[in-house]
Amino acid sequence: MNTTSKALCSLVLLYAGTASAGSAPAGGDESRISHGRYLIATSGCNDCHTPGYPQAGGSVPVEQWLTGSPVGFRGEWGTTYPANLRLSLSQLTEQQWLVLARTPMRPPMPWFSLRDMSDADLLSIYAFVRSLKPVGEAAPAYAPPGQAVSTPYFNFTPINLPVAAKTVN
Repeated sequence: MNTTSKALCSLVLLYAGTASAGSAPAGGDESRISHGRYLIATSGCNDCHTPGYPQAGGSVPVEQWLTGSPVGFRGEWGTTYPANLRLSLSQLTEQQWLVLARTPMRPPMPWFSLRDMSDADLLSIYAFVRSLKPVGEAAPAYAPPGQAVSTPYFNFTPINLPVAAKTVN
């Protein structure tokens, strides 16, 4: 089970009964959904979480956004996959999302960008993603370092790094 899945499971257990995970976003207001769409479009979320988005120069219909990808990212941390955010967020309450968004995640997910967003921005993202409805399949599970994967992946292992300069004492 990957870190995100563990965090999601923990949050669901922690907040069980505090709010209905299947309910519409509180205040489902169009301006909040519109602002969430803007944040998703300008923050690079689609670059990884929407298959084919970078290759299409961002010209992917909104109906296909944020469905995750079976193409992984391999580095010293192992192999991670962009989550299907539409499925993931459909299982969370707003409060659970706020906690998850500020929880450290494996590379290359820039979790620190989410951590630094305001609650209002994060809740706008939540409202937008929830407005898309859950579709697609979950991304493949995290593979620890050294574990073979059968999916395609990008190699994030630096090569040709300069040798650190030796200091003279």
